[in-house]
Amino acid sequence: MCTRVLWPDANGAVIVGRNMDFHMDLLTNLWKMPRGIERKDGANGKLTWTSKYGSVIATAFDLIATDGMNEEGLAGHILWLAESNYGKPEESDLQLSQSVWLQYYLDNFATVAEAVEWTTANDVRIAQLFDPTGHMVPALHLALNDATGDSAIIEYTDGKADVYHSRDYKVMTNSPTFDKQLELVKEIDGLGGEKPLPGSTLASDRFARASYYVEHQVQPKTQLQAMAAMFSIIRNAAQPFRTPEPGKPDASQTIWQVVLDLTNKRYVFSSTNRPNIVWVDFEKMSFKEGTEILKLDLISKLSLEGGLAGDCSHKFEAVGELGLDLVETGRQALEFVARKQDEFAQLAKGLKALKPSLAG
Repeated sequence: MCTRVLWPDANGAVIVGRNMDFHMDLLTNLWKMPRGIERKDGANGKLTWTSKYGSVIATAFDLIATDGMNEEGLAGHILWLAESNYGKPEESDLQLSQSVWLQYYLDNFATVAEAVEWTTANDVRIAQLFDPTGHMVPALHLALNDATGDSAIIEYTDGKADVYHSRDYKVMTNSPTFDKQLELVKEIDGLGGEKPLPGSTLASDRFARASYYVEHQVQPKTQLQAMAAMFSIIRNAAQPFRTPEPGKPDASQTIWQVVLDLTNKRYVFSSTNRPNIVWVDFEKMSFKEGTEILKLDLISKLSLEGGLAGDCSHKFEAVGELGLDLVETGRQALEFVARKQDEFAQLAKGLKALKPSLAG
């Protein structure tokens, strides 16, 4: 469903790109989150925190952070992994809802090393959500990168976190799990093997192509060249528009792409459904505690004529207390349904059993 690529260039800048693929529009907007926001874990309430760092995030339905970067240059990217198995956390476990999983890392850590240390030391469990569209239960893994070029991938396949931490881990797609991806890519010519570079939309093939091109990329001389190069790599690994393939959530179409300069703090967004590329320069924004949460409306304002384009650092707008309350209510509803999934499943089973007698 998605591809993430990390590339430390010759000028000392760290550039990251990712595709977001899905079967429908996620109504993505960008949000500026300042320092000092009080948050909860969205699960059992054992974990609360105050955001230490400000961030810019890309959301799904304005409810869940799916991608983002904080003011220290730590970036995170949520991607699909069908093999994810979060288990059933115990009430005593330290938990994070999927709704705030990425945001917790952006709020609290400046480097990948800090994030990895906390994850392994605390044995944090993930509370799974339901897709608000009713299509599928989110099965996700998380990629992290920072301005030093460090990288980590966090996956849950047996209820606990599998953490892959290395500067060499520059690419992540979807299935299979990351350890198997690393083995498969060794079979490709130019990456250790003899097989030709594959061209299908399979996640393993996109992993191979992105890995090959990031290792064989001409080093750029400017930020513009670096970002153009990264866009070229992730577009090569993007999912084209096509007739939907039933039962294949990892074969969706790419709906947007982002490129991040973690060193110079620039976040670039490009929608495949709407024209115009926009970007945000962190040095032009204030993340001070007490400043407002702001939103860049991409859904209604990425129009062809007179729409948003280019530098939009000063075009974020306040949504007001009512707007923030509505977002919070929506997130709490998602988390409530997730916590009550067993009860809802039993209710559905009971109603199904009643159908024959009701028909009679």
